[in-house]
Amino acid sequence: MATQNKVIITCAVTGAIHTPSMSPHLPVTPEEIVDAAVGAAEAGASIIHLHARNPETGEPDQTPEAFGRFLPQIKQATSAVINLTTGGGPGMTKEERAKPAAVFKPEVASLNMGSMNFALHRMLERYKDFKHDWERPALERSKDSVFRNSFADIEYVLTMCGGNDTRFEFECYDIAHLYNLKYFLDAGLVKPPLFIQSVFGILGGIGTHPEDVMMMKRTADRLFGDQYRWSVLGAGSNQMRIATMALTLGGNVRVGMEDSLWAGPGRLAKTNAEQVGIIRNVIESLGMSVASPDEARELLSLKGADRTEIH
Repeated sequence: MATQNKVIITCAVTGAIHTPSMSPHLPVTPEEIVDAAVGAAEAGASIIHLHARNPETGEPDQTPEAFGRFLPQIKQATSAVINLTTGGGPGMTKEERAKPAAVFKPEVASLNMGSMNFALHRMLERYKDFKHDWERPALERSKDSVFRNSFADIEYVLTMCGGNDTRFEFECYDIAHLYNLKYFLDAGLVKPPLFIQSVFGILGGIGTHPEDVMMMKRTADRLFGDQYRWSVLGAGSNQMRIATMALTLGGNVRVGMEDSLWAGPGRLAKTNAEQVGIIRNVIESLGMSVASPDEARELLSLKGADRTEIH
């Protein structure tokens, strides 16, 4: 299959960062998550990155039961690659975070590559009124919390999920996270092709300046050579600008309401598919084309949807 000049679009449809009060369009219920995932796939996303939420409150929910309420429907409705988070939400243990991926054995699972300050409290400057009691305290707590991803934690996820031939979206929020990944590669605990997702714009991680993007790319090139596929995500208003920059450097892209609620200055995205459509237009205007799910599977050496436990 010819995959030259093909760009993988990942869409992260809900995440655990934004709260329901921030946008009426944020998918919360299983039905909304299914609609968001299928719509994103139909718009051109070949990978769907998934979190689960409590359907009444919108709080992150990392139980396999929560994922089981929408995974079968998504698999039946689309051929897209399903990617399950092992990041979960604030305060969850490594066992809680890894359990859905261990149970469902997806083609891809996300894996955060280092501990960091993951601060969301600045959102309180924009958002003043909240529908649910948990939202404001969760944002306030992030000012004094550390998102733990120790070497032991990372190895735990690799051991629990890697034996299922699940491959990983390695989320790297800073340069040190690339070096952490190199350690695991040298130790033989991960294997190429590595799917590296560089994350820009989270307070506590690397910034959003073009030099930050270039430094991530140069460092990954030096450490991994031709052993990796590079993708980027920019948080908030940086989403499309950083994605476009990465495209000119030969990268892949991630969009979706986990990373940004916006479809333009001051304009909330009504669907995840809207964001996929915007970046697809950029890709095609640059003379490239969007990878199909099967092309993404080839590029990333995935095991195939038939070898998961999503039924």
